[in-house]
Amino acid sequence: MISEIVFAAGCFWGVEKHFASLNGVIDVKSGYVGGNYPNPTYEKVLKYRNLDKNNPEGIINYTEGVLVKFDTQKLPTKKIIKSFWQIHDPTQKNKQGNDIGNNYRSAIFYTNEKQKQIAYDTKKIYQELLSKNGYGKIVTQIEALKKFYKAEEYHQDYLKKNPFGYCPNHSTGVKFEKVKEEKKITPLKNKEILIIENENFCPYCEKLKKDVSSKYKGTIPLRTVYAKNLKDFDIKSNLKVSPLILFIENGKEVFSHKGYINEKDFYRLLGEFKLGISSESFDVAFNKNTDSRFCKQYDIFKNTPDGVFIDKVSGEVLFDTKDRFDSKSGWLSFYKAVDGSTIEKDDFSYGMHRIEVLAKKSGIHLGHVFDESGHRRFCINATVLEFVPRKDIKDN
Repeated sequence: MISEIVFAAGCFWGVEKHFASLNGVIDVKSGYVGGNYPNPTYEKVLKYRNLDKNNPEGIINYTEGVLVKFDTQKLPTKKIIKSFWQIHDPTQKNKQGNDIGNNYRSAIFYTNEKQKQIAYDTKKIYQELLSKNGYGKIVTQIEALKKFYKAEEYHQDYLKKNPFGYCPNHSTGVKFEKVKEEKKITPLKNKEILIIENENFCPYCEKLKKDVSSKYKGTIPLRTVYAKNLKDFDIKSNLKVSPLILFIENGKEVFSHKGYINEKDFYRLLGEFKLGISSESFDVAFNKNTDSRFCKQYDIFKNTPDGVFIDKVSGEVLFDTKDRFDSKSGWLSFYKAVDGSTIEKDDFSYGMHRIEVLAKKSGIHLGHVFDESGHRRFCINATVLEFVPRKDIKDN
């Protein structure tokens, strides 16, 4: 059976995104509901957001609502209404977090008696749960749906069109079902990276996972966790922000990054964390400097056993010892890079025209490539590489 219901739980962008992600939801529309003047627009709703209900004109403003069409066979009415209670704080009047105004008030607008009964029944149960957790009285408006005005087109699927858009987490964290206690995450020795995700749907978290963390192969451990599962960490950053990238050493936060970050910028931060911003290898990788001839790292790497050289930051395989040769230049030399691992760019620095070689994934500077005597010579800085023996290479 196909059914419709309207939920209001703060800014409709995030609410729409949440319900659109549920299995069994057929369609979701953002709009305005619960007011008494004709033809509401976003500008009008914002204009009246601070009006008290006892204003002389008798105006009742609209709240930002989401009309959800769903299949009750796949998504029972009780389950979707429980989901509504859990994605916001229904004890806040005319606000959600820093979003203040009557247009952000919590509300359920039902379309049949079954929805009405479930709304009141679940409200009673959730009130008991909230009270046990120190929250006040639920102020959610529960009424029959009279009229829903679809919002302007740019509000529809807003976070799908604008993945970096505003999507705060206003949930209380109180659940209907008692959640089995999850295993706590304790610090690893030395350095690690933690990505704190939102327990509710967050498009930035999903995008960060897709673009960065799911592809990560670096040697510093990376774990994705919920803030509630952390134990014995010394963290100063606000754990309510998501996604939050924490760079940790021996359980203590060194620094962090709040929100989404693209892959190249992530690896620069990782470079600061792993290499140290004042180190020679960081200077080479991110400031395009050059190793000294016959440097210590060159001496270590020039006669390694069979294996591969990886990007010191991203962990991607860049060069193979099978392609290494001694050019007598004082820098590591290879006939070729691993297919698809590097990119080449014109370099006109120092009044010369050379071809710069960069790691494709992390973007770090590796060196230059030269055409010599019928073959190519990749002249590569040793301080930006790590060596992995062939026997220790893991299949991806």
